[in-house]
Amino acid sequence: MLMLKLLVIPGFLLLISLAGKRWGPSVAGWLSGLPVVVGPILFFLAIEQGVMFAAQAATAALSAMFAMIAFCVTYAQVAQRLSWPWALTISLLVWALAAIVLSLIPPSLVFSVIAAATALLAAPYLFPAVQPIASGSAPKSDKLLLRMMAGALLTLAVTLLASTVGERWSGLLAVFPVLGSVMAVFSQQTRGPAFTAALLRATATGMYSFAAFCLVLALALPAWGWWGFVMGVGVSLGMLLVTKRLVLSPSNDKTRNAQRISS
Repeated sequence: MLMLKLLVIPGFLLLISLAGKRWGPSVAGWLSGLPVVVGPILFFLAIEQGVMFAAQAATAALSAMFAMIAFCVTYAQVAQRLSWPWALTISLLVWALAAIVLSLIPPSLVFSVIAAATALLAAPYLFPAVQPIASGSAPKSDKLLLRMMAGALLTLAVTLLASTVGERWSGLLAVFPVLGSVMAVFSQQTRGPAFTAALLRATATGMYSFAAFCLVLALALPAWGWWGFVMGVGVSLGMLLVTKRLVLSPSNDKTRNAQRISS
């Protein structure tokens, strides 16, 4: 079980990072909206704490989308004006504040759906209107390794803390922006703030897939048990295809082609 925790999420993060190197920020951000972190975490929680615990954690994770998108928007905005340490610090503080507020609200699937829907619908209007510039070097292998290590550590931390923090904070912590933080920082360092904003905007669009996964788990796990994960993955992939046209637009195709040439 320990080896699975150390390998599953880092493997997903590696694939997303390689996609970003090949096709640019829009595709990488779009794919990172998949539940590649929260999915394995909830699966391990179901194994170790039971499917009802995982269903309640999925409900909390769904509401935590509000905090995650707040992080993405804040980082994208601050990065246009300040260096990455400031952007990361401020955006993580915003995430923490939102997560604390969410933890104080009585758990409810209806509230989680409203919080997630509000964030998803508002997100396109909150990101800076910038055009990515195709410049800078591609991420190096040591930075890919750091991304993979961060994902493995988050999985271990959340599953180990689950028995003490409960299903509410387990779900919230499962949406801690480890992937978003690492990708945003290295993108800002190597490709610039406009590239980073495009990456995070696409991440917010891809999170419709994330929301669908958490919603299906919250509804299906109590009734269908482990089949809920199969249903969640299927619906999540279907939602990814639905949002494809929002990310892979002609303008983004030009950006990806320019990124390919510059790499």
